Amino acid sequence: MSYLLQHWHQLTQENPLHKEYWEELVAHYQEKHRHYHTLAHLEYMLQLGEQHRASFENWEAFVAAVFYHDIIYNPKRKDNEAKSAALAMARLQKMGFSVGNTQRIDAHIRATQGHETHEDPDTNLLLDIDLGILGEGRERYVEYTQQVRQEYRIYPAPLYRQGRRKVLKHFLGMLRIYKTEAFLESHENQARANLAWELGVLRK
Repeated sequence: MSYLLQHWHQLTQENPLHKEYWEELVAHYQEKHRHYHTLAHLEYMLQLGEQHRASFENWEAFVAAVFYHDIIYNPKRKDNEAKSAALAMARLQKMGFSVGNTQRIDAHIRATQGHETHEDPDTNLLLDIDLGILGEGRERYVEYTQQVRQEYRIYPAPLYRQGRRKVLKHFLGMLRIYKTEAFLESHENQARANLAWELGVLRK
């Protein structure tokens, strides 16, 4: 928590609203139905982002987008990203973020819905970091799959397996999962191996 709070303080520069909005963030990311889209996911993204900090044109926009990209998360809905972006805009504007920054943050968050290649290099790097978990070692990847299943436990196993297989096939069918050369080199092969492994498990 202290790691995230440190980044939050740097981002908000002790704005009078920073405490209220921090508590709101924590409340959302600690919702009981969350198992992967939690504060730990934010910490993972920020730590991975720091490894590529020199590649960002606008580090502040990246950090803000990380904090807000999953603030609204309901496994039953398909508009989580749009709602998260809208809430981010409302909060950041009240804290005095510039129009240029908020527009960029809005674009970052909305791009996490389809994970399509974006014209903004910073957005592409954020998307790769968001999917960094796919290219982690097998043990961590297995833990991730278990966490995702917990978030979708409202669906019976046959229905979940069908939906999950569709997602896996979508990623495996892409020419490249990662948009940046850095992640293509460091994560692509392991991600494909992990996805293929999970698909094989779900077919049994």
